[in-house]
Amino acid sequence: MNKQGHLADFLQARRSQLRPEDVGLETYGERRRVPGLRREELAMLAGISAPYYTRLEQGQSRNASREVLDAVARALRLDESERAHLHTLARTPRRSRAADRPPVEGVTPATSALLAALEGTPAVVVGRRSDVLAWNRPGHGLFAGHLDWDSPDEPGRRPNMARLVFLDTHTRDLYTDWPAKARALVGNLRLTAGRFPDDPLLAGLVGELTMRSPEFATMWADHRILACDVAEYEMRHPLVGTLAVTQQTLQSPQGSGPSLVVATAVPGSPSASALTLLAHTTAPQESTRPRPGAVTRTP
Repeated sequence: MNKQGHLADFLQARRSQLRPEDVGLETYGERRRVPGLRREELAMLAGISAPYYTRLEQGQSRNASREVLDAVARALRLDESERAHLHTLARTPRRSRAADRPPVEGVTPATSALLAALEGTPAVVVGRRSDVLAWNRPGHGLFAGHLDWDSPDEPGRRPNMARLVFLDTHTRDLYTDWPAKARALVGNLRLTAGRFPDDPLLAGLVGELTMRSPEFATMWADHRILACDVAEYEMRHPLVGTLAVTQQTLQSPQGSGPSLVVATAVPGSPSASALTLLAHTTAPQESTRPRPGAVTRTP
């Protein structure tokens, strides 16, 4: 689906979620056939004509000014992340070539060095579609210790955080408040879909999750946008028990490349001790080769 389709869906969904009483409109007891505001009501609140708003919602107007979009955002009561998303969707889409295919995402040497430097802190590098491109030992142990350590090394085997959160029992059980984690993931995918509306791999991922997870389908249809760069989660880890972590996502410029997700805990807290234990538990084992000068025995 192109940006104009995303824009139409976004405006329709968010308009349907506003009730007249939410914005101070009197209905005088009339029966309404559909939930939410009517197009003409939203246009009135935004200070634009109803025919113009209709064309905008139907994807027929591709030159809306910043002022008009801001007025629509205020009428829809969008927050800053949602307002920015609206502007992204409303930009005139660049004509893409049918031969264009998304490049295979990877990790730069600098990012690999950063992961190695964070050896005691759980860290994961994720692509724009939430594919795991790399992780350090604590990151693997915290988020997906039940998967093969080397699975991110091959594009065809890479874990995908969206699939794990919605389809993997182990990952689902990690989060005490699983719906909060799920909503954050869906909100970030929505932002990515707005930036890259012609990405066939992203469209395929969304289609797969929509078919396989009713919860994902419901959250995706809600069109809620959540720029979740910092979030606190309580996790129930099978090795180190319950711990509270802050997950911080360090985005690449313009969100066009991989992001680094780091998990930390309050210094001196039981959760910090749990992370330290996890780092120790997941550290590579020392070599079992005999020490220099040691006598080896042959059976």
